[in-house]
Amino acid sequence: MDYDTIVILGPTASGKTRLAVGIARETGGEIISADSRQVYRGMDIGSGKDLDEYGEIPYHLIDILDPGEEFNVFRFQRLCFGAMEDIRGRGRIPVIAGGTGLYLDSVLKGYRMADVPPDPVLRAELEPQSTEGLASRLQALNPRLHNTTDLLDRDRLMRAIEIGEYEKSHEPEPLPAFNPVIFGVRWDRSDLRRRITERLKARLNAGLIEEVDRLYREGVPYETLEFYGLEYRFVARFLKGELNRNDLFQKLNSAIHDFAKRQETWFRRMERQGIQIRWLDGSGDPLAEALRLVRPEGGL
Repeated sequence: MDYDTIVILGPTASGKTRLAVGIARETGGEIISADSRQVYRGMDIGSGKDLDEYGEIPYHLIDILDPGEEFNVFRFQRLCFGAMEDIRGRGRIPVIAGGTGLYLDSVLKGYRMADVPPDPVLRAELEPQSTEGLASRLQALNPRLHNTTDLLDRDRLMRAIEIGEYEKSHEPEPLPAFNPVIFGVRWDRSDLRRRITERLKARLNAGLIEEVDRLYREGVPYETLEFYGLEYRFVARFLKGELNRNDLFQKLNSAIHDFAKRQETWFRRMERQGIQIRWLDGSGDPLAEALRLVRPEGGL
């Protein structure tokens, strides 16, 4: 089987970055981050960038925006395809690595999305409506809504409706074709739980709280930090005095365990929908296992 792209996925704390770096080093690849938070400068510890692991390996879609700038699945998809074209154009292999299932899905399944301009007339029509009314209108436009967080915020609701109305009468641009081999890193549940807990302790000791406090002092409101994932959400609540230090650790640790389960559920759904994932044993030697498949003598 021929391939022109390698994808590494798995739940949080499964070792995706280390595996991606190893594969990129051995195959002449460059890494594209499929993470919704690593795009932001200064959000290093909480997003798990682990840039010290990359060494000489080039990476893409990391540190490209300031906190507070909008980033969504449409922008990710377009930037990811652009990075893939750039990397392959230089004779190298794109290695997409991350755990944001929606972003991975958008590329692997080829979500058809249009570049939608603002519609002030529609916005004026939507403004007086209740949040519940906006949510009902959006669900009527898109019953298979990819991102249900749009139902929680008025601005996102109105933007999603704007996109849905536009797409009814505009055909999206065609997407580039590519042929990926997809690896997933799998751990025994108890081992993954231990890794998650140990990593959270390490991140707190490495300055996670100080990182969130710095972002707030640099002008990122707590309300914005709420949208940047569990670490930023719970530490922001700690800094506001809503949690003590012990509750911060216990509640955040539990929330990350639940998040890992949701990621695994998403990946199983991808498989049911026809995405072939070659699972690697995280507790063994996943790099050697993957290289046996991606090297010419491995048979892919």
